[in-house]
Amino acid sequence: MSSKKPKAPAIEDKPFTEFIEQHFIPGLKEAIAKKGISDVELSFKKEPLPIAGLSTNEQYWQVKGNLQAGTRQFNLYFFDEDINGKKGFSYAVNDLKPSTLESFMIDEKKAPLDLLLLYTMQRLNAQKWFSGN
Repeated sequence: MSSKKPKAPAIEDKPFTEFIEQHFIPGLKEAIAKKGISDVELSFKKEPLPIAGLSTNEQYWQVKGNLQAGTRQFNLYFFDEDINGKKGFSYAVNDLKPSTLESFMIDEKKAPLDLLLLYTMQRLNAQKWFSGN
């Protein structure tokens, strides 16, 4: 009989809030720093959607990011409190409310940490928020 050690559970199997706080936020902060931006504040809160013209009191988990002294903001929404559930994205500049809520990662059935980080960085990069693009 071989005594194989049981395989450690994947970090994506951790409870939703634990995964975001312990893995996604530190990973995102590191990825943004690699792009030359050290001035980043990331938070994780359950709040109403901050979309201009939208009036709802329903609250959703959001990773909120502020870059470059708060002149650039983004929100990544988790509508189902599940990394594999429905997600959305919005961004704004100069402390204005975002005007558009975009779907995010809609074609992905699974959202492992590396893919979630990749898509988030691609979306931020599309805004030309990083030097050199």
